[in-house]
Amino acid sequence: MSIRIKLLLSFTSMLVISLLFILLTASLYTIASTGDLQSFRDIYKVHYRVNPLTEQGDAIFQELKFIAKNDPDQLLDKPLLKEYDMKLRAEKSGLFVRSGDEQIFESHTFGQPELKQGLPPYDLENNQIRGTFNIGERFYAYAKFDYRYSDGTMGGVFVIRERSPFAELTRKLLPVLSLVLIGVLVVANLLLYRWMTRSFIKPLFQLRNSAERIKEGNLQFKLELGSNDEVGQLNESFESMRRQLQQSNELRQQDERNRKELIASISHDLRTPLTDIKGYIEGIRDGVANTPDKMETYVNIIHSKAASMDKLVDELFLYSKLDLNQEPFLFKRIDLVDFLEDSIEELHYDLQGKNVELEWRNEASRPVMVDVDLDKLKRAVVNISDNALKYMKEGSKRFSIVLRADAEWATVEFRDNGVGIPEDALPFVFERFYRAEPSRNSTTGGSGLGLAIARQIAEGHGGTIRVESRLGEGTSLFIQLKRASDNGL
Repeated sequence: MSIRIKLLLSFTSMLVISLLFILLTASLYTIASTGDLQSFRDIYKVHYRVNPLTEQGDAIFQELKFIAKNDPDQLLDKPLLKEYDMKLRAEKSGLFVRSGDEQIFESHTFGQPELKQGLPPYDLENNQIRGTFNIGERFYAYAKFDYRYSDGTMGGVFVIRERSPFAELTRKLLPVLSLVLIGVLVVANLLLYRWMTRSFIKPLFQLRNSAERIKEGNLQFKLELGSNDEVGQLNESFESMRRQLQQSNELRQQDERNRKELIASISHDLRTPLTDIKGYIEGIRDGVANTPDKMETYVNIIHSKAASMDKLVDELFLYSKLDLNQEPFLFKRIDLVDFLEDSIEELHYDLQGKNVELEWRNEASRPVMVDVDLDKLKRAVVNISDNALKYMKEGSKRFSIVLRADAEWATVEFRDNGVGIPEDALPFVFERFYRAEPSRNSTTGGSGLGLAIARQIAEGHGGTIRVESRLGEGTSLFIQLKRASDNGL
């Protein structure tokens, strides 16, 4: 609900309540001073026609009604009638019994000589046993039952209770009613004030306090939203801004940490081969390589270290371009089965020379069409296979590639029987420069960018990459690619 509508409703409510208060007060004073009850008396009568007696008085009437039905001549027994009349006096009611046109019994409670003339005529069908009547300004409510005595004479028993006229009631309650109306007006004002305050004054204070906290650099809080009006929309926009600022701040801090880690990792991975190269060059300069064989060995080592540095720089450059979305993907629709078979043929000779048993299994029906960048996907396959080779156990080495597919996705599994990856390291294997072996020994691992590049390539194809591993059993890497939309199984 908008603020305009709330203000409109608030002022309209105050106007309506004030008018009703004025009209009701004027009516009460008019009734109290003039006694003009005609319009109010009709309402009053309807109420007492339905409920003329108290609960106990109605119970006594039911007893008299039972006697009238079963032994009506008992209602000629005046001592019995006086006994019932005494019970009714406790309920501020009285008893009246008639036979034909004669009055058998009238309670002294009434003190009304014209009571007999005010009673309704006989109705042996008893279609209406409750009602009201007036004698002058006196108002009565009754419950009655008509019957026949044993000699055939018509009779009737009435339990009557006098009610105060509404004008008299108004005179008695006028001070209380006035105070109640004033109280209602005050409470209505307080409730409307509280409603308006809670609607937009309190949220505005919350916004001001939140702005102060943001100005102080505190973003670790949440602005509670409590309405759907303009203030609530402002709160929502403010909370969205706070979240974005918090996320931006967290990303900036994370980027700063990543930058420091990246510099430290690059420095370490470059310093190690540089130190080796420097040592071997000093050995040559100092004459340690004093034979052609030693000289060749030193030169080969220096070349190997320089090549590894060149590969590290190349991988770092590729990863940076992929991370910044500056490396274009040239997609081409191919059969993934053909691609994997070509890749396996290229891997076969390299793996065979390292005593690795290569297994290829296609569990999908051909063709499995996908849109890929051939060079980048091949780079991912090579990185995954190189990473698997580094951590294979001596002895029986196995490397498997399995293709599975459903109507929407194609999944390639790369499985090895290496040493496996600790469970606590699994969430980080695709992070740049991460190695499960913390010493960053180059003899047991590469640059730490191979799997990070594979993840960037998989995600660049709109796919995913994940890992499953158990220590001592091996590791499985899964690349999932979306199948081309115009081909099924």
